[in-house]
Amino acid sequence: MNTIIFKRTLWPAAAGTGLVGHVTTTYDDLVKAFGRPDRDADKCTAQWIIEFSDGTVATIYDWKETETPMKAYNWHVGGKNHAAVQLVAACLVPGQHTINRTDALTALFT
Repeated sequence: MNTIIFKRTLWPAAAGTGLVGHVTTTYDDLVKAFGRPDRDADKCTAQWIIEFSDGTVATIYDWKETETPMKAYNWHVGGKNHAAVQLVAACLVPGQHTINRTDALTALFT
């Protein structure tokens, strides 16, 4: 298995993305993989914006839910192509090695 490197990013990086697929997983598994979500997103209660080392940007979000789904849920994945779904799904595979550059950068400045 190859290491997947990503960082959390802000909305401007996600401009032009749209729904490209879904991943079925739990909220806790997403938090373990990507950290806590952004909560101030439009029409969703939880959202992650991820940029992978190859430049692929993915958004992960619930859509028009009144509460954040905690159990298994069909999370929406946005991107510019299907690679976004493939990378998000790969990060959720048990045993997959990932490096969250966001955490590494944050540690340098705290």
